[in-house]
Amino acid sequence: MSMDLRTQIGASAFPPESVEKPLVYKGRAAHTNQVSRFDPHTREAMDDGWGSLDAQAPTLRTEVMHDTARSIINYIQSPDLPFDRTLNHYRGCEHGCIYCYARPTHAFLGLSPGLDFESRLFMKTNAVDLLKQALSHARYQCAPIALGMNTDSYQPIERDYQLTRQIIEVLSEANHPFSLVTKSSLVERDIDLIAPMAAKDLATIYLSITTLDRQIARRLEPRAAAPERRFETIRRLTAAGIPTGVMLAPVIPALTDGDMERILGMASDAGARYAGYVLLRLPHELGDLFEAWLQQHFPLKANHVMSLIKQSRGGKSNQSEFGQRMRGEGVFADLMANRFKIHRHKLGMTGERMAFRTDLFKVPAAWLPAAKDRQLPLF
Repeated sequence: MSMDLRTQIGASAFPPESVEKPLVYKGRAAHTNQVSRFDPHTREAMDDGWGSLDAQAPTLRTEVMHDTARSIINYIQSPDLPFDRTLNHYRGCEHGCIYCYARPTHAFLGLSPGLDFESRLFMKTNAVDLLKQALSHARYQCAPIALGMNTDSYQPIERDYQLTRQIIEVLSEANHPFSLVTKSSLVERDIDLIAPMAAKDLATIYLSITTLDRQIARRLEPRAAAPERRFETIRRLTAAGIPTGVMLAPVIPALTDGDMERILGMASDAGARYAGYVLLRLPHELGDLFEAWLQQHFPLKANHVMSLIKQSRGGKSNQSEFGQRMRGEGVFADLMANRFKIHRHKLGMTGERMAFRTDLFKVPAAWLPAAKDRQLPLF
């Protein structure tokens, strides 16, 4: 458009062409359905001259789809983790935490790590049957299973589907040990199952607490339980005799790291025995999503936060190397590690996980095929 026409009509009628205002979806952390790394095309919103980018974002409803899995236990080999197998029965997470390292996994489904990850969810309908089959296999060797390490086992849709409860019932029936990390107080619903297992050294629960600031928490993890509610959950689990810990995951430089000592102290007062932390990780599409979120909600801090992240990640926004991906490197990362270690020691908390019992594991007879249906040995 020529400058003469702009002058005649009025320049104020034409917003700057380079400015894009993201729609803000209530109760969602991401603002866009950013394309994944596998998508050959990219899309960008444009104002059509009628203020279309200033429109109110439509209601984004959660959609749950059924997924039939071929296996349910995921075996891993990572020196950074204290377990060798996980079980994830949900894909995507309605908690919508903008920092979630699992967001890029939605790209494998042909969906966006942005809004799709927190609104288009999948539940593995055959998870319980697959778990029984896996545990009753002749070659299965018992070791603790970490539940929901990719997405939260107690995210809001669990209230309706109760898939996590069914899985814990299976583990309880077989006396199989498990651990679980959650941001939800819904775990209290299953105390009746978890407490008897904990009495036999078969269960431990961690509450993930990122910040004590309610305003930051609402923007950062919009559908997770409020910070103070998670401390109450630690109290209730502890009162039921369940070994409980706290995970500061993730710690975000210059935004949430200032709460580290207070979170540890309050968790200890609530009864938490164990404590751990993870420095913010930004793999694949998550880097752009998180930086856009920072610019939207904390524009004056955004450059400082990203600068500290890159200083702790070898000049990049993410590290994938074992030994560094959870803790980072450099002056800031070392300072944070020392702060955490010193304060945890003062509180008498430990970084070691509970020693689980595996000798109690036994496959219930009802899971085994009848003698007439069993395959005969070849030799």
